[in-house]
Amino acid sequence: MNGPRQKKTIHIVTAAAGVFAYNGYAATRMADVAQAAGIGKGTIYEYFRSKEDLFFAVFQWLAQDTGRQATLAIREMTGPVSRRLEQINDTIINKWLDQLNYYSLMLEFWSAASAPSMRHRFKQAFRNAYREFRPIIAALLRDGIRRGEFSEKIDAEAVAATLLGAWDALLLQAWFDSEFDALMTSRHFLKVLIAGLMNA
Repeated sequence: MNGPRQKKTIHIVTAAAGVFAYNGYAATRMADVAQAAGIGKGTIYEYFRSKEDLFFAVFQWLAQDTGRQATLAIREMTGPVSRRLEQINDTIINKWLDQLNYYSLMLEFWSAASAPSMRHRFKQAFRNAYREFRPIIAALLRDGIRRGEFSEKIDAEAVAATLLGAWDALLLQAWFDSEFDALMTSRHFLKVLIAGLMNA
C-alpha cells in the first residue's frame, strides 16, 4: 500500500490498534482513535463505516503483517529443515513478543469470533489465516520427509496444526505472565518435537 488513501488508511489503523489495545474494544470511541491519529472524527468515517469495521481492519493488519513476515522468512531460509523450523519459530515468537502490547487485542479478536454481531467475519478470517499458514508449515515438513531428514510416518498436516496451536498457547502465557520466557520455552519444545520427527 503506497497511495495517499492507502497510507492514510494504515495511519488510522495503526492509531486504532494502540487505542483498542489500551482501552479495549467496548470502551474505545471513534473520537479516541481520531485524537490518537491526529485527525477529525469525521475523517475516520470516510475510511470506515463503523467501529466494528475499524476493529476488523486492525485484526487484518496485525494478522497480515505477522503472516507476511513469517512467509518471507520461510522463503529466504536454506539448509536442513530442522534448522528452518527453528528459524521460523524464532521469527514468529519474536514478532509477537515485539508486539506484546497489542496481544490484548488477540484476546478481543477471539472474543469477537463468538459475538453475534461480529462472529461470522472473525470466524471466517481466523479460519482463512490458519488455512493459509498450516500448509506452509506442512510443506516444509514434507520437504524434510523427502530429504530423508524426517520419518515418513509423520502426518505433516497434523504436526503443522499442533505447532501453530503451541505457538498460540505460548504467546498467551507470555501475555498473562511477564516472567514467562516464551522464546526459550518454544526452543526447548521444538528440540523435543524435531527429535521425534527425525528419521531414525
